[in-house]
Amino acid sequence: MTEKAGKKKATRRQHPPEFRREALALAEKIGISKAAKELGLHASQLYGWRSQARAKRDQSDLEQSLAAENARLKRQLAEQAEELAIVKKAATYFAKSLK
Repeated sequence: MTEKAGKKKATRRQHPPEFRREALALAEKIGISKAAKELGLHASQLYGWRSQARAKRDQSDLEQSLAAENARLKRQLAEQAEELAIVKKAATYFAKSLK
């Protein structure tokens, strides 16, 4: 038996937006390294959250609405492509049964 078989796979924790905002506020006051240690996070995680918050703040309302619409349309396109694949499989199946 290998050593890897006994290891547990690490899972990613999802932090709610409120926690992220509070963590960034704390990082503003005492610094990112200290805040990361205090909260049990990696400093790189706080840096990433900070850059995301800045990017979101810098986007205009129009850009945000266009990005949301783009994401919605991509989801819709993926759903329709899946439905089309199902219809094609069904058509192939029924075409074979008619012969």
